[in-house]
Amino acid sequence: MSDQIRVLLVDDHALLRAGFRTILDTQPDITVVGEASSGAEAVAQASALRPDVITMDVQMPDMDGIEATRRIVADPAVGAAIAIVTTFDRDDYLYEALDAGASGFLLKNAGAEDLIAAVRALAAGDGMLAPEVTRRVLARFASTTAPHPAPEVAATSRVLPKAALAEPLTDREAEVLTLLADARSNSEIARALFIGEATVKTHVSRILQKLGARDRVQAVVLAHRMGLA
Repeated sequence: MSDQIRVLLVDDHALLRAGFRTILDTQPDITVVGEASSGAEAVAQASALRPDVITMDVQMPDMDGIEATRRIVADPAVGAAIAIVTTFDRDDYLYEALDAGASGFLLKNAGAEDLIAAVRALAAGDGMLAPEVTRRVLARFASTTAPHPAPEVAATSRVLPKAALAEPLTDREAEVLTLLADARSNSEIARALFIGEATVKTHVSRILQKLGARDRVQAVVLAHRMGLA
């Protein structure tokens, strides 16, 4: 069915794949189309099956998940969004996975609802960072720019300075990007800025376009690297 989210599960542990499959196959809008137990097999399966979303383990035989992610993302014919599945004991894996083109992170002990939400978020092009890992991942890319509070944004957020882009971010887009960096959802951003969710979606689309980012996760990473946060 054209409205189904097609998922490829990649992990060298058969029990974990079976558990993920059991959870996802109960959802009417999600279909597990394949499994792979190594990075090399994942690359081949991604090319053959063209899934919408791939859950990718890191430590696997033959080829690790980071290299597999890099190769899959580099193939324009695939177009799958990749969620790295991690036990969160190696921060360097997370940073390398971002560089390789991962669109999200999922902890191996995540609940069923978290797994389902992650798959749907990636399929929608939103990207996803588990709240538990967001700040540790983004800290790597943070600049030394001091925060400057703004009345519209919650005190826990950072306000981004003007960007030297071909088309600069507006003040409101900078505020939205700030909240994206805090792992806020569209509804949370809407509440923080007292605007509608549809308006937030429009701002996010414009931010992605201006930064040349494929999704929210990459937009935040690029913003930190460019000195926007």
